[in-house]
Amino acid sequence: MKQLLAVLFLIGRLFSPGYSLVMVLRAFLYRKNILLKSQRLSVPVISIGNLTLGGTGKTPMVRYVTRLLLDRGLRPAIVSRGYGGKATGMVNIVSDGARILLSPDMAGDEPFMLAEALPGVPVLTGSGRARVARHAIREFGVNRIVMDDGFQHLAARRDLDLVLFSARTLLGNGRVFPGGALREPVSALGRAHGFVITGVDSGNRSGVEDFQRWLQGAFPGKPVFVGEYLPAGIWHSRQGKACTLAEARKMPVFAFAGIANPDAFRQTLRQEGFSLAGFKEFKDHHGYTAQDVAALVAAAEAHGAQALITTEKDFVKLRPFFGEFPILALTIELRMGQGFDLFMADRLCEQSL
Repeated sequence: MKQLLAVLFLIGRLFSPGYSLVMVLRAFLYRKNILLKSQRLSVPVISIGNLTLGGTGKTPMVRYVTRLLLDRGLRPAIVSRGYGGKATGMVNIVSDGARILLSPDMAGDEPFMLAEALPGVPVLTGSGRARVARHAIREFGVNRIVMDDGFQHLAARRDLDLVLFSARTLLGNGRVFPGGALREPVSALGRAHGFVITGVDSGNRSGVEDFQRWLQGAFPGKPVFVGEYLPAGIWHSRQGKACTLAEARKMPVFAFAGIANPDAFRQTLRQEGFSLAGFKEFKDHHGYTAQDVAALVAAAEAHGAQALITTEKDFVKLRPFFGEFPILALTIELRMGQGFDLFMADRLCEQSL
């Protein structure tokens, strides 16, 4: 897969300058309110986004920031594009804060996962996120909007723009799509209020520190934070059956993932001491079928595995297919340093927004 992507990026270099110019022009038109209008909402908007294609840990960060808001007694709602979900309404209510109203296949796996993890928080999806946010403010009385994957969604102005990078990929080859993994030129980072590098560990820390210094030099005055993912526990497909991390590490498991960077999940399992009997990759936002699960169980049994293991994002879509063979999900929490929490506390004060 990596080799294929490298070939596609090589071919795409011919078109990168044109795409880059279009994105620069688009941002300029939004900034000047010429043809493309950027709307100010009646409550502060916090955007969690990225410059690169693929996974940078936006969903754990949305969860982390939303909990910070709740801890301060604020009333947030999460607004997402709902990528991969089948709901096609202008406004789709995944959760009204009291009940989850859409299934994972209708809501999209990430909005559904956020709705489950954050009871009491309305979660809404729709392509026009300014419209969706206004609905959340009007119908649910929220006083903060957390916009998932919002850096390129310039139709809604934001009061705090956080841009995330994966410690494993950073800027990739540094080229704009389709010649690389950048959604916009690097100069777009000037719009951000702060940067977060996620998934930092002992293996990539040196490269991350170099990247931190580069960001601080290129965008002075904008803070750069780092975060690491820590295993939080295990979900088990048999409701009511507990399984600790220690128990899961002792058994051979067959892993699979349908996320933007499945290799990151495989590396996490290895770093955490899991005994991997095999691994299967699916495309991001893969819609699982009974046949997929049957094939995974067969592969696991053939490799001598005692259970399947996957990500939280995949696990929520598998419930209709749970059977006798155990399916586990490794739950991950993002841990940020005190500096980030202090920065957010200052920015989240009503006076500073």
